[in-house]
Amino acid sequence: MEIRIPEAADALTGVDMFAGLEPEVRQRVIAAAVPRTFRKGQLLFVENDPGESLIVLKRGSVAVFRTSPTGERAVLSVMRPPDVLGEVSLLDGAARSLSAEALEDCTALALSRGAFMELVHSNPRILDAVMRSLGALIRRLTEQNADHVFLDLPGRVAKTLVRLAGESQAPMITIELNQSQLAEMAGGSRQSVNQAIGSFASRGWLRTEGRRIVVMDVPALRRRAGMQDR
Repeated sequence: MEIRIPEAADALTGVDMFAGLEPEVRQRVIAAAVPRTFRKGQLLFVENDPGESLIVLKRGSVAVFRTSPTGERAVLSVMRPPDVLGEVSLLDGAARSLSAEALEDCTALALSRGAFMELVHSNPRILDAVMRSLGALIRRLTEQNADHVFLDLPGRVAKTLVRLAGESQAPMITIELNQSQLAEMAGGSRQSVNQAIGSFASRGWLRTEGRRIVVMDVPALRRRAGMQDR
């Protein structure tokens, strides 16, 4: 009896790490991966967990963060499909250096470290993609450090909102992120971030709807953050 692999090749569409693979290799990756679901608020992994799998995000969004000894969180980035999580731990075999929490219900594929390393050894092009991913991470962290030196808190809030808005050209962009989570990303207190949000709202740049933020003027936020216009 012939066992047919389900029509799941699209599961890796858009994922840079696997973009250069031959179709049959992509099928093997998909066959080796385990589908996962995460509910809103669920932790995908936490700092110091074993780095056992690479996670390919298919639906939803995930906050990646560090936790201080006092329990304060610093959100480093928000990941969306087709982003991947956990490639650093897979490469060096060390424990997770970050934690990840689902900001909304998510679906994903989990690829074990053993399967991933076998894939890397047989397909060196994947290593190039991994290095690009690590380079992007380093650039992002460097930029965040610079932001804390050169930008005031409202500027950091504006820049965070621009990043979360992504490449959308819609006149109104809804961001599923409450103000506590935004404070964690911008590196400020919730009260100070609320003041910045209120200031932006009074200018017509955004509005709040419960636990959501609706951005209406991305160019204005870009200017407040000192970012170049596109």
